[in-house]
Amino acid sequence: MNEKERILSLREELTHYNYQYYVLDNASISDYEFDMKLKELQNLEAKHPELYDANSPTVRVGGMVTKNFETVVHDYRMYSLDNSYSKEDLEDWEKRIQKIIGDDKVEFTCELKYDGASISLTYENGTMVKAVTRGDGIQGDNVTNNVKTIRSVPLQLKGDYPEKFDIRGEIVLPHEGFAKMNQERIEAGEDPYMNPRNTASGSLKLQDSAEVSKRPLECLLYNIVGEKLAITSQFESLEKAREWGFKVPTEAKLCKSTNEVMEFVNYWDVHRHDLPYETDGVVIKVNSFQHQEELGYTAKAPRWAMAYKFKAEQVSTKLNEITYQVGRTGAITPVANLEPVLLAGTTVKRASLHNADQIAKLDVREGDEVFVEKGGEIIPKIVGVDFTQRDLTSEPTEYISECPECGTPLIRKEGEAQHYCPNYTGCPPQITGRIQHFISRKAMDIEGLGGETVELLFKSGLIDDYADLYELKVENLLPLDRMAQKSAENLVNGVEKSKEIPFERVLFALGIRYVGETVAKKLAKHYKSIEAIQNATMEELVAVDEIGEKIAESVVDFLSNQVNIRLIERLKDYGLQLAISKDILENQTDKLAGVSFVVSGVFESVSRNELKKMIEDNGGKVASSISSKTGYVIAGDNMGPSKKEKAEKLGVPVISEYDFKDMLT
Repeated sequence: MNEKERILSLREELTHYNYQYYVLDNASISDYEFDMKLKELQNLEAKHPELYDANSPTVRVGGMVTKNFETVVHDYRMYSLDNSYSKEDLEDWEKRIQKIIGDDKVEFTCELKYDGASISLTYENGTMVKAVTRGDGIQGDNVTNNVKTIRSVPLQLKGDYPEKFDIRGEIVLPHEGFAKMNQERIEAGEDPYMNPRNTASGSLKLQDSAEVSKRPLECLLYNIVGEKLAITSQFESLEKAREWGFKVPTEAKLCKSTNEVMEFVNYWDVHRHDLPYETDGVVIKVNSFQHQEELGYTAKAPRWAMAYKFKAEQVSTKLNEITYQVGRTGAITPVANLEPVLLAGTTVKRASLHNADQIAKLDVREGDEVFVEKGGEIIPKIVGVDFTQRDLTSEPTEYISECPECGTPLIRKEGEAQHYCPNYTGCPPQITGRIQHFISRKAMDIEGLGGETVELLFKSGLIDDYADLYELKVENLLPLDRMAQKSAENLVNGVEKSKEIPFERVLFALGIRYVGETVAKKLAKHYKSIEAIQNATMEELVAVDEIGEKIAESVVDFLSNQVNIRLIERLKDYGLQLAISKDILENQTDKLAGVSFVVSGVFESVSRNELKKMIEDNGGKVASSISSKTGYVIAGDNMGPSKKEKAEKLGVPVISEYDFKDMLT
């Protein structure tokens, strides 16, 4: 056997051993033998650089250094999950599902919710080409070099895998490996890591992949997304992924009712402590992909999935002081400053008290011993007071009446829970908060500019609002602390590049109260320009799909404020996109204005998402369920029979994708 043949043979052999050990947990060779074969392969590859292969088992040991992690937009958005905490929550969710699906029988796939760092892996022709962190769900960081060092991630698939797809999962650090890492740190005189989840997440952003390789990380996969996957259900997708070489937990179960779901939840609430990984709940998904497509998504989460969170860990500690924070909208949030306490693997020093009503309801006072838990295992909150330990001389908490930052008397509108500082133009945290919102990832996404830099620019007198960003010059920035030539240039270039951001995101960036991403898209699509929105009346705004009175009132108030009018005029002068571009408008019509469509089934010539885009680009509305207001149902293969029956019963025309295309032409 010549050296080239030996290289190919060793690669095949070591890939097989890797799979058996790290995916199947079944070692068929000793660690020593494996290391000897790996060393032999490394030496041979060094002699033959012309035979380099990005998927060789030798990449597992790392060595690539990444100084800056590139931001990558996900091909398919990574959504959050809605949470439930009781059987009643699940039953209500099931009713909402059934209302949309009709009489079709719904099954659920239950999977354990592993507590790690979310990751999206992209495979093309069976090869792993990209690994991206969740980020904000729209875009994340490219950590491909680091993820390649995780032995349970297959670099080359086997079997009947699709040509291209993404697979999502969690990078986790097993309890045993975490304990070993901490033991080594303690012996080296270093502080131990606090918890497996944060350590796993931090590992993905280490600059040296060789360091990542030393950590006993694992990758558990659970969700496949893509076009033409030839898979019909979630449970089937888990089985397929396992066949292709992925490490897919075997605890998943197919359930036919919420009673069966609760049996799964109750079992694992007790037995989760026997698992090698941290879990914080169960994820319940509608099993049928066809049903998932019909159910669709809200602005933040799929309608077809729900996370059932195990009861949060609770501890007690002393409340030392109540302080007050001012948000970008002027909303005041009371914060409990606590005696530091360990809770669910992290040290908690602060917790939100929400508003004056919550403080009064719980009768929380400074000096109290309070019970703290993590809401949804993330944000600490105070859930009660240990009255047996209260000081008899303590006085009820008196909520502040003036802004802690600018001294302005606070207001509280009728029907609202929070107090507000009305000093819109002079309250520092409101000013910097609006600028920080403006530059955030989902808004203008200005590279080279973060929250600390905004504070620095504001305190230095260089900016008083977000329009001032477009007047910054490199020479203005150089005198600032920690601002080198390159950093200053990156910031100015990032501001300049943000002028390309489309109108809907600029509208969101303005910071109009109640105008989130989804509402901004609706308004941009309907009115096409900021001038048209400025000229709209309350009544006209409310007539827009999904715009209620509260949103309309906020939009009118914001756009009639002289300070904001001047800001918008300046942004126009600087060249920001305050209208939908001509290129996009050319591809849009009002042919389907006022017509509602329901899209159901699998299509030949276009994907469901392309169909929905065609409807919206031509002024139509996409609905998730059939009603008397539905104009047409566009039916593909495997359309649910209950939907067809409902359409016939209500007299709604059922058309094909080709009929729909004819309608447009």
